[in-house]
Parts: sequence; structure tokens; C-alpha cells
Amino acid sequence: MSATTIRVLIADDEPMVRTGVRTILGTDPGIEIVAEAGDGHEAVELACRHRPDVAVLDIRMPKGDGIETLASLGRLVPGTRVVILTTFGEDDYILRALGGGAVGFLVKAGEPEELLAGVRAVADGAAYLSPKVAARVVAHLAAADAGSSAGRRSSARARVDALTLREQEVLSHLGAGLSNARIARRLRVVEGTVKAHVSAILSGLGVENRAAAAVVAHEAGLISPTPDPGPSNGHAPGGRG
Repeated sequence: MSATTIRVLIADDEPMVRTGVRTILGTDPGIEIVAEAGDGHEAVELACRHRPDVAVLDIRMPKGDGIETLASLGRLVPGTRVVILTTFGEDDYILRALGGGAVGFLVKAGEPEELLAGVRAVADGAAYLSPKVAARVVAHLAAADAGSSAGRRSSARARVDALTLREQEVLSHLGAGLSNARIARRLRVVEGTVKAHVSAILSGLGVENRAAAAVVAHEAGLISPTPDPGPSNGHAPGGRG
């Protein structure tokens, strides 16, 4: 990806949704729509052909839903980072996508600024959880614990407390959707230091990616999630940390 352009694939079986996503992303000169797909199989084919930086996927599509498409992209186009579009009432899908490697979750009924912020964040190597999605995930996890939500929160808090104070501070910014570069600016350190902290955080929490770490942060009550729109231009790519 160039320093100024984020190449995006849109996949949704509803033409009006694709048009809306395209229109919103088109307001940012640093984002280029390279392909659009109406089902999961087409999304994978086009991703292999165009190698986008970010794929914005509907969580439910014909011929391979968002979860199946996510898995295929992970195998065939691992450099493409995935943002999942969801609606309320799809908590199980969200949790499966989180476990499958998605790094962004957005609500279709959310604000346009969230879509722009989410695409920019994941392109920059960060995770981005819509505040509404984060709240639903945490609520679902608590309910799944057969009424032991206090115990789950306590467990998450214990995992967070095992981190250093600096790592907790980095985690709070990570959970709010900030990239390594933006966290570095906030903390007045070099980006490499933040990357090292993020790697330690993932290891310490026992999670595989930033999105999963963000869920732990929300569940532990470490942060009060609010969108961080970030700068209006594109970002350079980032890695797992």
C-alpha cells in the first residue's frame, strides 16, 4: 500500500448497502475502492486478483458468508485486513469472526465517521470495534457465563492487572481503536516501543490479535469506548502488533 492510499474491497449482497459504503469511503481521497462483490465466493476471487489492503465484508452473504469468506481470505490473501459489517442480533457471528481473525467490527446503522475511522484504523494495523459492537460482545460474553458476569469481569480484570501499568495504558488506547503511531504520539514514545508493548499485551492476555485484546479491555472496564476518527488521510500498513 502506498503512503497515501488505502485500497478497499467491498462485499455485500445488497446493492444499496454497497452503494452506501462506497459513497462514504469515497469522501476520503486517501481511500480507493478497487472492487465490489455481491457474495462470498466473488469476494475471495476479487481479493485474490486485486490484493486489497482492507476488505469490508457483510457478515451474512450468499455463497460463503462473512465467516467463511474471512477464513478463505486469511488463507489466500493474508495481507488483507478484514472489517466485518454487522447488525444487532448477530452476536454469535461476531464472536466467530473475532476468533477467525477479523480486526474491525462495524454496525451498519452506525455513523459514517465510524466506517471511515474503522477502515483507516485497520489499514494502519490497529483493531477497531464500534462502541456498540464492543458493548454487545461484552454483554454476550457475560450472558454466556450463566449469570456469572461479575466473575467474568473479575477474570478479565485479573488478566489486565497482570500487565504492567504502561501496558495497561497502551491497552486502553488500543481498545479505543488507536493505531501504534497514534498511541506513540499520545505517550510521547517511539512507535517501536508501542509495538513491543502490544506484543507483550497480546501474550500476557493470551489472545491472538488486537480485536480480541480490545474485547478484554472493554470487559475489564479498562476503557469507555468512543470512536477515534484519526487523521483524514491514509495510513501505512501495520502488523500483528
